[in-house]
Amino acid sequence: MDALARTLIFVGLAVALTGAILWGAAKLGLGRLPGDIVIERDNVRIFFPIVTGIVISIVLTLILNVAVRMWR
Repeated sequence: MDALARTLIFVGLAVALTGAILWGAAKLGLGRLPGDIVIERDNVRIFFPIVTGIVISIVLTLILNVAVRMWR
């Protein structure tokens, strides 16, 4: 039971941290970068965040590379 409680606390903190990061990224304009494709019709809106995905990928790659090198 103790392991389940710790797991739930960890998952809850991870979800809260992810939400805070996404909220902060939206405030900085991430998701509305030049190159992101938005198609708007009468009742339909389609959004392809291509450049945002590339930026997030580069940032996460850099962070993970630094983390792996620190742990070695």
